[in-house]
Amino acid sequence: MGFLLRTAFWLGVVAVLLPTVTRGPSEGDGAAAVSAADAAAAAASTVADLRQFCTRQPDVCAIGTQVAVAVGQKAQAGAKIMMEMVSETLSSSDRSPVTTGATALKGDLARPQASQNTLTSADLAPDWRGPIGRRDAGRPPG
Repeated sequence: MGFLLRTAFWLGVVAVLLPTVTRGPSEGDGAAAVSAADAAAAAASTVADLRQFCTRQPDVCAIGTQVAVAVGQKAQAGAKIMMEMVSETLSSSDRSPVTTGATALKGDLARPQASQNTLTSADLAPDWRGPIGRRDAGRPPG
């Protein structure tokens, strides 16, 4: 869910920053252009208004907090189920677990590793290749 919120946020930022097609003065709908200072002042007053929201609407904030906690708990439970499924899948496969750091060293000292040198002498012998002939062996020197 956090991924969706971040994606929506960044898509909104991109949509705001994209250049717009400006209409000529004759095509305008009569609306006055908003200056950057007016937009910044409006944004600042909106943020200030949002900060005071919980003092004006304490019931709504309490319910919103409960919903946020419930959604967080559901997300944690879902993540736990997914991790259990992944760990069961990995443990049932033929792969050995990956160890790092001191655990890997301790494990290597505790049990010897099986040799990976499984090639026979016939496998190590090079393939037979006949003699390489000259291409121009049949031509007289010229």
